[in-house]
Amino acid sequence: MDFSLSEEHLQAQKMVRDFAAKEVIPVIGEWDRKQEMNPAFLPRMAELGILGICIPVRYGGQGFDYITLGLVCEELERADTHLRVIMSVHAGLNSLSILQWGTEEQKQRFLVPQAKGEKYGAFGLTEPGVGSDVINMASTARREGDVYILNGEKMWISLATKAHNFLVVAKTDPSAGHRGLTAFIVTSDMKGVKTGDIHGKLGVRAGSTGWVAMENVEVPVANRLGEDGEGFKIAMAALDNGRYTVGAGAVGLIRACLEDSITYAKERRTFGKPIADHQLIKQKIGYMQQWYDAASLLIYKAGWMKNMGMRNTRETGMAKWYATDMSVQAALEAVQIHGAYGFSDEYPVERYLRNSKGAVIYEGTSEIHQLMQADYALDYRHDGNLRCELPAYDSEYWQSEPVEG
Repeated sequence: MDFSLSEEHLQAQKMVRDFAAKEVIPVIGEWDRKQEMNPAFLPRMAELGILGICIPVRYGGQGFDYITLGLVCEELERADTHLRVIMSVHAGLNSLSILQWGTEEQKQRFLVPQAKGEKYGAFGLTEPGVGSDVINMASTARREGDVYILNGEKMWISLATKAHNFLVVAKTDPSAGHRGLTAFIVTSDMKGVKTGDIHGKLGVRAGSTGWVAMENVEVPVANRLGEDGEGFKIAMAALDNGRYTVGAGAVGLIRACLEDSITYAKERRTFGKPIADHQLIKQKIGYMQQWYDAASLLIYKAGWMKNMGMRNTRETGMAKWYATDMSVQAALEAVQIHGAYGFSDEYPVERYLRNSKGAVIYEGTSEIHQLMQADYALDYRHDGNLRCELPAYDSEYWQSEPVEG
């Protein structure tokens, strides 16, 4: 058992930490107040190779492992949640799904430009009337010859107005339950695809969140991901990867709350001494340190299992549930430590609190994860062959160029 990070891990971590410290943290408050996405961030992340950090070199990526993906998400969310959201949808939900399920032709068409950051990917599962109840989605896909006709609307889609490609799940056989769903790669330039932004969000205001409407969209059979009826399996496997990135990001949010609270507690004085010397402040700091350490270990375990090619649905779900719940608690404590200043945007902790709330809702609410973990403990839940894991990380393969011919 080895808890140390490799030199490659540390290099990637430092690169993203430096980017966040120099280019994001100094300006993020301004963009959060404007409720707009900084147009420079996505191209800059692409330039640094962040968007394809865990995609094999042969497909345009950087060839790092899943632990690196978690470390990157932690550093990005330490700066602001919307940066980690980009990684969740572009890398975790979309690109890794194409890597796992796509044909070689699909990988060349879609994965390579996404790994290089030339195009951006998003994920379409949630609908206006459907969240956790995926099987009852309203979106439909009807095959007519060499195309499927897609109709429906997806809601709360991160990067909706920025993405070039959407991984969309729709019903192809309404009578078949979860076996009646199929996954497709829908491009934003297809006739009948419309997108829009959602405004007035509680948190993640510096990010792009919106909707995708599809009206009689003709999607070629060549854009179907996997086989007919495999959409539910593909979506659940995608969520395993997305939940990993969300949990890793929440670790970064806990760290942000902890570090900012320590700085403030040492500077702020009451009753003739720094508030860091008061026992109740120490208690809050101690809890945040505990939450950070425990959440980190859960995420590292899930990442290690991904590297080994092991089934990790339960472990990833536990990590996401715990880390996101504790990020809310850490943000509440950080605001309390900052007192009246925590109630204003003069300090970033109020943004941390607003941003923390989304992650206990999306990609499986905390309540859903609690029930899932109880079912695992009670031996009521068995994954069986429902989900197919990502291939085990092989550094020689991930970091090698393709052999021509």
